[in-house]
Amino acid sequence: MTVNTPLCFRGKKILAPMVRVGTLPMRLLALDYGADIVYCEVWRMSRSVLSEVLETVDFVAPNERVVFRTCERERHRVVFQMGSADAERALAVAKLVESDVAGIDINMGCPKEYSTKARMGAALLSDPDKIESILTTLVKGICKPVTCKIRILPSVEDTVNLVKRIEKTGIAAIAVHGRKKEERPQHPVHCDVIKAISEAVSIPVIANGGSHDFIKDYLDIETFQKATAASSVMIARAAMWNPSIFRKEGFFPLKDVMQDYIKYAVRYDNHYTNTKYCLCQMLREQLETPQGKKLHAAQSTQEICEAFEMGDFYEETTAVLEAKKPSLETETQDEDDQMEDPDVIKMAVRFDKREYPPQITPKMYLLEWCRKEKHPQPVYETVQRPLDRLFCSVVTVAEQKYRSSLWDKSKKLAEQAAAIVCLRTLGVPEGKLCEGENHLINKRKREDQEPLNNRDHGEELAEPSHKKANFIEETSDMTVPKM
Repeated sequence: MTVNTPLCFRGKKILAPMVRVGTLPMRLLALDYGADIVYCEVWRMSRSVLSEVLETVDFVAPNERVVFRTCERERHRVVFQMGSADAERALAVAKLVESDVAGIDINMGCPKEYSTKARMGAALLSDPDKIESILTTLVKGICKPVTCKIRILPSVEDTVNLVKRIEKTGIAAIAVHGRKKEERPQHPVHCDVIKAISEAVSIPVIANGGSHDFIKDYLDIETFQKATAASSVMIARAAMWNPSIFRKEGFFPLKDVMQDYIKYAVRYDNHYTNTKYCLCQMLREQLETPQGKKLHAAQSTQEICEAFEMGDFYEETTAVLEAKKPSLETETQDEDDQMEDPDVIKMAVRFDKREYPPQITPKMYLLEWCRKEKHPQPVYETVQRPLDRLFCSVVTVAEQKYRSSLWDKSKKLAEQAAAIVCLRTLGVPEGKLCEGENHLINKRKREDQEPLNNRDHGEELAEPSHKKANFIEETSDMTVPKM
């Protein structure tokens, strides 16, 4: 992997990670206006896909919803923030996104219950050993710089001691939200504590939390930086209200800012509900104006554009995106043609887990049958169509290939469907509830009762087959709360 010039965290003006706000349109707009670094925030994700129409890399949740969309424009300046209470899972996700971002951040400040109940976010502040484990694992395991974002502890001494311990993990910088976990934006930011941290460590300290008390325009950013003695400043709400806060020359008119934001939202197919939410944060007290009421009533991206007299832009941009699809459809047909191997046995089937006992799948049955018949393990080859991002898998068993003629929304479902085709062709039970007594369930029960040193054999059954040339890598699902 090519290692780019490490991201510098000194003397920077940074867009903070924000719930529902820090999506691609806002990050690109902040960069346009002068932000040096932009942070994203992510909940759950399991894999990445390429969107050739949008020219983006999309990271999707297990339900196939896009949770992080990025592009080449921000690649060397976007920091991916996640939450984790497990070092190895954090490393797995970091490796998944590493080549498409400039850095990785661990959220150690989110005070929300959904985060702290899972021992993530602000809950980590009371577990220094876990903090050290997560950060050390990431620093050693990836090539990109690692940072973390914390809140302050009840005492200055405890906060400084914690930050010194964090510094020893080798992270590149630490962002400090100058409030305690129980404090909210209306509470004063503790500049003195951030300053004490800045003076106690040698790594860059990024001051955060100044929007309410300090940062009203561009010049106030420097004021906040001096008050905290920080290396850099991270801005959240002031940037959410008007991302042109990053302009040295001063604010753009809000109308122009909102139109610039909408252009990115249309260009990168941002979901209209998210676009609407961000625009409402910018309008604030103007929500009761005629334009604000039109925005509130909008139920699509097109209606949002019309509310801002950008109907023509919407038509032109969507036409350009639609024009890209015919060539991709040709590629899709070529892909289908390649899959039309006359030697492949096909059926129109899908895998529905409701028809099977818990933890029992057709892939497990197929693997068990191959072992019993002394055949090599099944080999799955899975491809993804770029246009609709659907998957098709071919399984090879005893030198014969099988596949479903239907394309599925995930690689795992496509592989299960291929296994079903093979089992049905062979006349072998596939484990469905309607088939009666399930010998694999009994086998799993017996294996669960064996000593711990024999457990690996049972797990081997649950994760069958060697896989070859899959287009998409997968990792464990991860809950990733944000600041």
